[in-house]
Amino acid sequence: MKRWLPLVVFAVLVGFFAKGLFLNPREVPSPFIGKPAPAFSLPVVGNPGAAFSPADMKGKVWLLNVWAPWCVSCRQEHGVLMELSRNQPVPIVGLNWKDKEREAEQLLAQHGSPYLAVPDDLTGKVGIDYGVTGTPETYVIDKAGIIRMKQVGPISPEVWKEKFEPKLKELGA
Repeated sequence: MKRWLPLVVFAVLVGFFAKGLFLNPREVPSPFIGKPAPAFSLPVVGNPGAAFSPADMKGKVWLLNVWAPWCVSCRQEHGVLMELSRNQPVPIVGLNWKDKEREAEQLLAQHGSPYLAVPDDLTGKVGIDYGVTGTPETYVIDKAGIIRMKQVGPISPEVWKEKFEPKLKELGA
């Protein structure tokens, strides 16, 4: 038995590594799926005195798009988000994450804003509460305030059709 133990351990490790080769690194499982979206209240970029909270969206299916002006992928997905906002499939809230240079307001003024509101997460604490690992990340939140989906990486037309449309249809959006 002692003679076969190293071979068994080796076979198990090879199995784990082989399985890992076929996983998509963009498919990061989130422990928040099926749980209430973390509560917060943050000031809104470009609207002094205004604040946004997920409670403002109760009764609606909506997207929380975590982005940053310094994020190249966020700029790539901006056109897709602009198109989605024109078609109004669901409201999009853009969490401005760690914008230390304070560029969001100017950037949105130049290129247009696809967002219903842009809460300003300067410290990144709200992003941490949502389990953000980088930008962009987008969450689908249902009418009861439950996170139903997380997309890591930019939204492309293909990703929208393959992932978001079926989930939004399922949620009655």
